[in-house]
Parts: sequence; C-alpha cells; structure tokens
Amino acid sequence: MKILVADDSRVMRQIVIRTLRQAGYDDHDIVEAEDGRDAYDKVQAENPDLVLSDWNMPNMTGLECLQALRSAGSGVPFGFVTSEGSQEMRDKASAAGALFLIAKPFNEETFRENLDGVIA
Repeated sequence: MKILVADDSRVMRQIVIRTLRQAGYDDHDIVEAEDGRDAYDKVQAENPDLVLSDWNMPNMTGLECLQALRSAGSGVPFGFVTSEGSQEMRDKASAAGALFLIAKPFNEETFRENLDGVIA
C-alpha cells in the first residue's frame, strides 16, 4: 500500500509520517509532495492508495488538488490533515469528496479513528 503525504512544510510531512507509523501503519510505502501541484502530479505518476494532504499550500491548495483529481476522473481516497478544523472547512472537504479531515493537533489515536477501514 502506498500513501502520499502532501504538505509544504517538510517538518510537518515528517510529523504526519511518524504519526502514521505510531498508529501502526508502518509497513506502507510513503511518497511525499511539497504542494498541491506536486501532489496532483505524483498521484498520476505513483498511483497511491491514499492521499493525506494539508489544506493551505502554495501553487495549488489541497482542496484545489482534490477538485482537480476528481475532475480528471481520479477516485483516489483523499483526506486532509490540517490546522483548519471548522465545520465550514469540513463541509467543503466532504463536498469535494474527502473521506475525512484530521485537525491539528493530532495523535496516533486520531489517525487510527480516521484511517481504520480506509487503509489496511
């Protein structure tokens, strides 16, 4: 199984990856993307089983990336890991086709609650 982690902060990508491993998802291949455009391109090239994306990124936001993927016919499972946890953001994410939105701060339990059933 392959998981794409998209965040413009390298440190935040490392925190997300570490939390995935702490939550028990330590046998999956991880691909990193530094913004929404990079994530979009890597979904096409790498064919991940799941995308975990920040919301606010340069070049293309996480939401714009998700919308572009859906417009291109991609049904890749997609979730947000972001500091934006308002109901409005959750509604926008859901309407665009996101499976979940994990708000920062998070821990391995938060990841398990959202990812169990999405990834094995």
